[in-house]
Amino acid sequence: MIEVNDLTKSYGAIQALRGIRFSVDSGQIVGLLGPNGAGKSTTIKILTGFLHPDEGSVQIDGIDVVEQTQLIQQRIGYLSENTPLYPSLSVQAYLKLMADLRGIPEADQPRLISDAIRAAGLVDYRARRISQLSKGLRQRVGLAQAILHKPKLLILDEPTVGLDPTQIVEIRQLIRRLASTSTILFSSHILSEVEALCDRVVIIIDGQVKADSRLDDLAASNNTIVVLQEPVEDAAAAMQALANVQSVDAFQTRDGFPGYRLVSDMDLAPLVYDLARQRDWRLRELRHDRVTLESVFNQLAMSA
Repeated sequence: MIEVNDLTKSYGAIQALRGIRFSVDSGQIVGLLGPNGAGKSTTIKILTGFLHPDEGSVQIDGIDVVEQTQLIQQRIGYLSENTPLYPSLSVQAYLKLMADLRGIPEADQPRLISDAIRAAGLVDYRARRISQLSKGLRQRVGLAQAILHKPKLLILDEPTVGLDPTQIVEIRQLIRRLASTSTILFSSHILSEVEALCDRVVIIIDGQVKADSRLDDLAASNNTIVVLQEPVEDAAAAMQALANVQSVDAFQTRDGFPGYRLVSDMDLAPLVYDLARQRDWRLRELRHDRVTLESVFNQLAMSA
């Protein structure tokens, strides 16, 4: 659905993008993650045709964005961080205006407007003025206009920013429903939102792609967590002596049990289990250490 190849973009002496490349397959929800100033907004502006890159290419659904910008803009749905709404209009009137601006034929408008209102959960508010809606409902109106023409690709820029916890849950549920019919590129700097919604993450830092992986793969680790039922004097040294153990870090669990993190490039669980059985250690826990998105992001940010 999206093919980004070697994009560069500068604003004077500031280089916002430094040859980024990534792709998004149809049906995926992909998080575009990065700190403020990393290049996310510039990437989205290029994808949506608002900016042209200095170098590189972008194709959406096989169409070159630079060469056929207007055609691409007709085919994608876009929700900006600050959705431009008209507070004096009702929800229905606003979507009618958006349908006219998109050039949707009059005969198709009632059906498409009704579908968008139902999909966004706005049936009870269709006659309500936008100025009378909560921020969460206004965000739903923005999503309704983005899906009005049933696009194959939805680009959402910080769709939950400024919402309260209940509203965030509602928008998450709506985005998941939309994913059944559209590919979604979801830009955010809120790690929990990316973890909650996305299949895959592309991390941009300092204008470069620093990571591009499925969340499950990103969280996978060969490091092993071992928690014993009671302290054992030589436990750390015994585990350090196992083959392929790079380091052993001792810690204490919240419940006060002795724990160890074994760093390795291979699965150590069978070796640790055999060692515990030989030494008559009482194992409380033996598992792979899962890496959080936050730890990966922080490590990449610090190394940039």
